Amino acid sequence: MMEKISVKGDDIYPLYKWLTSKASNGVMDSEVKWNFQKYLIDEKGNLVDVIAPKEKPLSSEKVGLFLSAK
Repeated sequence: MMEKISVKGDDIYPLYKWLTSKASNGVMDSEVKWNFQKYLIDEKGNLVDVIAPKEKPLSSEKVGLFLSAK
């Protein structure tokens, strides 16, 4: 069920390739900086935003994103 995967480099796991490449996800480029980085995906499977590892997911900006999506 679980395995170690690469989130950077030549052997990047396909999910992270999609998450980090605007050419793939159509929204933004990003870089995995550290553990606990979060990617927000909507109910249709679209990338919405990235939350940096040190940013609190319940910050007013992110909560506003959740509320405006409804």
